[in-house]
Amino acid sequence: MRKPLLPRLPVLMGLLAGLAMVALPAAGGQAPPAPADDPTVLVLGRVSDDPKSHYDQLKPLLDYVVPRMASVGIRSGRILMARDLQQMASYMRRGQVDWVTETSGNAALLERRAAARSLLVTERDGATRYHSVLFVRRDSSIRSLRDMRGHSVAFQSPYSTSAYYLPASMMLEAGLRIEPLLTPMDKAPPDAVGYLFARTELNITTWVHKRLVDAGVLSNLDWGNPQRLPPAFARDFRVVATSAEVPRAIILTRSGMDPKVEARLREVLVEAAQDPDAGEVLRRFIGTSRFVPVSADDRRALDELARGVLRIRTEVE
Repeated sequence: MRKPLLPRLPVLMGLLAGLAMVALPAAGGQAPPAPADDPTVLVLGRVSDDPKSHYDQLKPLLDYVVPRMASVGIRSGRILMARDLQQMASYMRRGQVDWVTETSGNAALLERRAAARSLLVTERDGATRYHSVLFVRRDSSIRSLRDMRGHSVAFQSPYSTSAYYLPASMMLEAGLRIEPLLTPMDKAPPDAVGYLFARTELNITTWVHKRLVDAGVLSNLDWGNPQRLPPAFARDFRVVATSAEVPRAIILTRSGMDPKVEARLREVLVEAAQDPDAGEVLRRFIGTSRFVPVSADDRRALDELARGVLRIRTEVE
């Protein structure tokens, strides 16, 4: 099935530059991936479309963790960026990335594509869980999820949990078929939901407000964020449906990681919340408050999400 092309709306969207693989050592600059068989190097991975910005987020955490891993033989750390999830899965399968942080939907894919293990849940800005919000203009005729048939929706990106995986899964569960559109000006098929990727939360809200699409999706956290949903827009919107909650972000480790190294990594990350030296480190790591163990409820939510993601991969893409 053909995937939707990004519409050429320069006011709303910037051009997306191609991203090559970037490997950055803890001291900065570019370097090749660490050898997969070097047990003294701990490699932190990230799927990135902005390596410089993401490197600045990851480096303080890596610098904090590595010295505290000396008891299990870790002597240095590196950061390895991947251009997409497929490349990251390959790195993890080959032992070139030891641990990575991802959203729940992408964690579900890495568990299946790379046999990665979900180690910890990341709490950001005090929240360990979130859900999706499907919204429309207040004057829209759409009153329920089933009313979406014949209408269009703006998702964020093909790898967004709250703004793609969760709402798309919700639509499939409701018996709706989802078909790509080329531009916001295209009409949705009368028997399906037409979708596009808007790339940013602000684009999503703008497209709905300007009636370029009929509906949009955000996380409940973005729904309450005036930088993602301007108050001038919010008063013209109403919520049509919400999804189930899932863990906000996951720390994963690669299959075959030394159990002693994995256990010590878990210990260091969990204890960081009580360490005064880690406060700024955590804050710079994408606004992290703390790391907590994966609970039984988290595991059930991840498994249910995984089924939805796999269904999207089969029926939509």
